Amino acid sequence: QVQVVESGGGLVQPGGSLRLSCAASGFTFRLFSMNWYRQAPGKEREFVAGITGTGGSTNYGDSVKGRFTISRDNAKNTVYLQMNSLKPEDTAVYYCKKTGSTYWGQGTQVTVSS
Repeated sequence: QVQVVESGGGLVQPGGSLRLSCAASGFTFRLFSMNWYRQAPGKEREFVAGITGTGGSTNYGDSVKGRFTISRDNAKNTVYLQMNSLKPEDTAVYYCKKTGSTYWGQGTQVTVSS
């Protein structure tokens, strides 16, 4: 069955960077788009970024365009989210998800604070 394990979160100062990883299993990874979402306390979960199976096309939520970059390594069944110029409003639990799946991993906490 589909499984994803997110990692790489932590506490970072405003303006800093973090790289999140998501290790996937249970399906043919290279055939599916993958996405990152986030959920801040008291807010709905929101789309952050998506990438096609080949990695040839990406898209981003308006709030992260120009600061975040999604990528993938199909040999490692892993998708990444490079986050630069972090802001306090980026504080959230970050989740990755296979397109079309209803499975959510445990997420990884990102806190941006001085």
